[in-house]
Amino acid sequence: MRLYDSRRAPNPRRVRWVMAEKGIEDIEIVQTDIFAGEHRTPDYLARAGLANVPALEIDDETTITESIAICRYLESVYPEPNLFGRDPRETAVIEMWMRRAEMLLATPLMMSVRHGHPALAAIETQVPAIAESNTAVATRAMKVFDRRLAESAFIAADRVTIADVVAFTGIDFARMVKFAPAPEHVHVARWMDAMRERPAASAGV
Repeated sequence: MRLYDSRRAPNPRRVRWVMAEKGIEDIEIVQTDIFAGEHRTPDYLARAGLANVPALEIDDETTITESIAICRYLESVYPEPNLFGRDPRETAVIEMWMRRAEMLLATPLMMSVRHGHPALAAIETQVPAIAESNTAVATRAMKVFDRRLAESAFIAADRVTIADVVAFTGIDFARMVKFAPAPEHVHVARWMDAMRERPAASAGV
């Protein structure tokens, strides 16, 4: 297998984090420079179908894009440690929180960075109002996650799951626009410290 990666984009970090948690070391990594447009070349598009990173080339016929789809595939091939759920109930709860992390935190914060950080003007037609509105969405959502983390060490289960990976990588990416939890979100702060201490945190950077 071959993973087309980009250290400059947030979604590939999810895949690297999952690989680190699972100790996956037998996948070839191909760095793809999105600022140089390497994800838009005819050769890349012929493989991936879209100008998206990450992309996991499984064989000559199948390449998967979308970070969560890739992570689900890796979960199937490398089932331990479990990140997506051990039974129907747990799987549904993890899916619920992963979706909340995606829609309420990760996507808005990615849009905040894309439209708010000067360096991204090279690849994005920036609209400051988009950055502002998405930052507001994520700021409101932090209350939801702080309440959840007041009752649970991790977001969706008694251990790290894909929900934590999605939420943390989204928040951490937004450091580029100086986004951080408010001082009153003490449970989010505790959880973020715990996530930063995991070996996968440095592997995923």
